[in-house]
Amino acid sequence: MRPFLVSKQKSIINLIRQQSRLLSTIRSTSSNTNSQPSTEIFNFNVSSSNLITRNPKFSTPISLRSIHAQAIASADDENDSRVDSEDDNAMTEFLSRFVWIMRAKLTEAYPDSDKRVINDMLLLIVEKVVSELEIGGLGAMVVAAESDMSEDFSADLWKTVWEVSNSVLEDMQNEKKKEKMKRFLQCEEVRDMTRFASEIGVRGDMLREMRFKWAKEKMEESEFYQNFEIEDENVAGEVAVEEGVDVVGDGGEIMDLAVAGEVKPKVVSIPQRKGKIKYKLCGLDMSDTKWAEAADKYHEAEKLMFDEEPKEITGKCKLINEKILSLNVEDDPYALLVEWIELLQPRRVDWLILLEKLKERNSDLYLKMAELILNEESFQANIRDYSKLIDTHYKDSRLEDAERVLKKMTDKGIEPDILTSIILVHMYSKINNLERAQESFDSLKIQGFQPDTKVYNSLVMAYIKAGQPDVAENLIKDMETRDIKPTRDMLMALLRSFSECGEAVRAQSTSTSMILAGYQPDLAYYTSLVGAYGPSDPEHAREIFNKMRKAGIKPDDKCTANMMAGYEKKNSLDKALNLLLELEKDGFEPGFETYSVLVDWLAHLQLVDECEELLRKITEKGDLPPLKVHVSLCAMYSKEGDKTKALQALGVVEGKKDLLGADEFERIIDGLIAGGLTSDAERMLKVMEAQGFPASQRLKVSMMGSAFLPRRSKPKLNF
Repeated sequence: MRPFLVSKQKSIINLIRQQSRLLSTIRSTSSNTNSQPSTEIFNFNVSSSNLITRNPKFSTPISLRSIHAQAIASADDENDSRVDSEDDNAMTEFLSRFVWIMRAKLTEAYPDSDKRVINDMLLLIVEKVVSELEIGGLGAMVVAAESDMSEDFSADLWKTVWEVSNSVLEDMQNEKKKEKMKRFLQCEEVRDMTRFASEIGVRGDMLREMRFKWAKEKMEESEFYQNFEIEDENVAGEVAVEEGVDVVGDGGEIMDLAVAGEVKPKVVSIPQRKGKIKYKLCGLDMSDTKWAEAADKYHEAEKLMFDEEPKEITGKCKLINEKILSLNVEDDPYALLVEWIELLQPRRVDWLILLEKLKERNSDLYLKMAELILNEESFQANIRDYSKLIDTHYKDSRLEDAERVLKKMTDKGIEPDILTSIILVHMYSKINNLERAQESFDSLKIQGFQPDTKVYNSLVMAYIKAGQPDVAENLIKDMETRDIKPTRDMLMALLRSFSECGEAVRAQSTSTSMILAGYQPDLAYYTSLVGAYGPSDPEHAREIFNKMRKAGIKPDDKCTANMMAGYEKKNSLDKALNLLLELEKDGFEPGFETYSVLVDWLAHLQLVDECEELLRKITEKGDLPPLKVHVSLCAMYSKEGDKTKALQALGVVEGKKDLLGADEFERIIDGLIAGGLTSDAERMLKVMEAQGFPASQRLKVSMMGSAFLPRRSKPKLNF
């Protein structure tokens, strides 16, 4: 192995010698043009991912011979060119990393010095390092600093140079090992063994550990045979030199190893550079200073994304860990956590491993523990930890827990960011807390984020559900101004809301927006439009109804019921019956909705027998009459004088009093007064006022008159 290492050292020294000549040339050129040395050449940047400055502690120095393990001298000219290029790249990376870290240390040591002074210091340090490397390598620098204090640099400076050099070399070695490990992870033998282990049932972390173990063994085996072959070649070379014989190289050329009693060394050197050194990656000039700032930000973010290896859990700590994982949701984990923290002294990665295992075993315990450790200093909770927990609670409909976590976050002074605000819009819209939902929505705009369709959809649906379609309509218009296309569900929900309110004009405006958005009319579209125009303009509603039929869309029970309700408002019984007969010819059979409207209509007309016939058809279909039908029956039977059926219907209505409106209350009370059920009428009047509906003047007069006027009996017909 020694001849190989010697040849490697000579190769590296030649690279350094060329670099030294380049630095001297640039400095002499700079001194002729300017009194200050030029520092432009030292504007280095690095494209590697392992550039984080640190202070390693080394017990033994790391040799420069380990920078590039494949730079073996060869007689072939093509191989020489390749080796030169690889050595050039290795030395370039070493100098780049060295200058980068030394610049940071000099800036920290001399904060008052400007950039020019720092660059001049770097120039002197690099020249001295290169000259010392040519003399005796990195190891001689520390000895020189301790023995001769009159040198240019102090012992502390030499020590710092030594530490930085070792740090750079170790990082380069580790990076090379990573790349080599990746190749062996994807080799065919390792993949076959992994596939076989997976087929026999090995899963998860165990499979991952076995795959890394097999790859490591293959890498060690490859390195062993590679070193064995290199040693054989070096031994053969030594024997050939001693015997003075010729050796045939790989390319078939004869290399004379003994000429005039001495060996001709193979000189490996880099080509001469001209001008400023530039580092380009994918066409970008990486020597620009802006990439230095980008690299710093990248590596700071990398610290958050890629955690360190977790600590090994052994002994008593392992027992405590198992007890924590075996806890129930109702158990108090505080005592076990305190003991676990004292034994392990966990970092963030250890907490995350514990939470991941809890999540696999018991999701409820995981949520409880995740909230508990938010205040732990070693966990280093950030806004993402809070937002993930809030989102999990919200999706599982645990809204109180989500609000509690949100309060903890705000109490620590962490304001919701864009992602958290989006989650809050969805959450508060779901629980109909419109004020907080609107606040979170406005916060997104303040932070410069343009809400997407999902955010708008949650808020629009919340306003429609709360009975505020006008606000929802304004939000949809805001979407259109931002070139965001509203969904069909949003427009249909708004159209349905206007239809239930009887606002025909706004319903027509929404329907026009649907057509312009490219949504084709369907049965639900026509049903809502018919319901919107029915109470105010049944003739226009009939035109829409006929247009729907001409388009080949058959009306359903709900659409027909809306048409019947429109005719009921105008008391056009003949038109309603003609429409039903026409639909029955086309195979339509009235259902629950249509029968309910007809029962209410006939109850107004006091057609008891016809109402009871329709009720029988409803019950035959297996449906229960809606509340509106019971209100109509109570008023009808009261006026008819059938006290038993009236009180029976009144009992059903009282059980659902929270769903009644002012009109329904007045209709029931009028019917009870007309039927002579004064005490029941007074009781329902109190219930009405308790529900927050004040009695009209007409109803008060009717109640006062019922105490003095005798009950009007229904005239009997004699046949």
